[in-house]
Amino acid sequence: MKKVLLCLLIFAALCLALTNFIFDKNTAFAYAPTDLKMGTKADSCVLADYDSATIIYQRNAQSKRPIASITKLMTLIVAYDSINSGKGSLDDLVTISANAADMGGSQAFLDANSRHRMSDLLKLIIVCSANDASVAVAEHLYGSVETFVSKMNKKASELGLVATNFVNCTGLPALNQYSCAIDCVKMLSYLIRQKNNYFDYSKIWLEDYVHPNGRVTTITNTNKLVRFYSGCDGGKTGFTNEAMHCLCATAKRGETRLIACVLAEPDSKTRFAEVSEMLNFGFANYQNKVYLDFDGINNADIKGGKQDTLKVAPVKKLCTFTEKGQDDNTVKVVIDIKSVKAPVKQNDIIGKAYLVKNDKVISETDILALETVEAKTYFDNIGDILRQW
Repeated sequence: MKKVLLCLLIFAALCLALTNFIFDKNTAFAYAPTDLKMGTKADSCVLADYDSATIIYQRNAQSKRPIASITKLMTLIVAYDSINSGKGSLDDLVTISANAADMGGSQAFLDANSRHRMSDLLKLIIVCSANDASVAVAEHLYGSVETFVSKMNKKASELGLVATNFVNCTGLPALNQYSCAIDCVKMLSYLIRQKNNYFDYSKIWLEDYVHPNGRVTTITNTNKLVRFYSGCDGGKTGFTNEAMHCLCATAKRGETRLIACVLAEPDSKTRFAEVSEMLNFGFANYQNKVYLDFDGINNADIKGGKQDTLKVAPVKKLCTFTEKGQDDNTVKVVIDIKSVKAPVKQNDIIGKAYLVKNDKVISETDILALETVEAKTYFDNIGDILRQW
């Protein structure tokens, strides 16, 4: 009787495992054997493709947790968005308040009442996760940390973050401040997609920062993968006793950029090892295949202009994210450029390009004019007639 019962239990377990495998196999690249291949132990993690926003693997991706200094991804987003909209400048001189100088935790040891360029403060946030620089930027742009944090939460809502709330701009422990792994991935993806100088600083490993009074602080990148993982060029670490060791990092190899995030790891070594393991798995098994590159459309005919052709280019690449070794003959590029008439200004949208699979649009991009073409004048037309004659 015991043997029969044991056999039934084993059979039920096998059926359950098979059911899970089939279900996950149909869910956007997230399937059960991933754990066996990667060995990732993180209780909350995400591995995703940057260009297509495809989730390759996830575990407890929406579980609310403290994320420590990964919070500064949103601090940087709000700061850069504000600067891009004209509220502040990278060249602003920012006065460090006593409040900012006294932040503690990870810092650049900024002196109260000293003045630093905005771009330098952003570098200190990106490279060494400086709490004092974060508060100084917040106060300079919006007058108070509280107002700045309200902008952070507003941006979180705009980005569709599913489980995020901010109380401060540093990530220091605070009641009711939390996020989740998938939201961290979304924040990093947005940050590196926007027009800013993030990558100028995120790849710095070691640098001497010279304070206005000549004092020097050596800053080291908290994201060790920028030095020790091939292709890693950005990301954000975080640690508090409450959040434990966290990391959200991005790496690019060839045409493929991946983002990986782990939360609540037991130690720093483990977070770097497991993110590396996840990225290795992604690069080994998946790729972005480019169907339309930036130089894929060179010219378009133009009517009534002082020249017959117009230099054009797509705004972004059109590509698909697939498992390696799989060629999809059902994917094609469709170019839609209507009749272009002069005058045309540089950066005018003159058409669209579509990536189509099985007659369904899966991606699209605008096609822009790369130059200005003036309309022909009366005398230009007379000249054309004379030349033909």
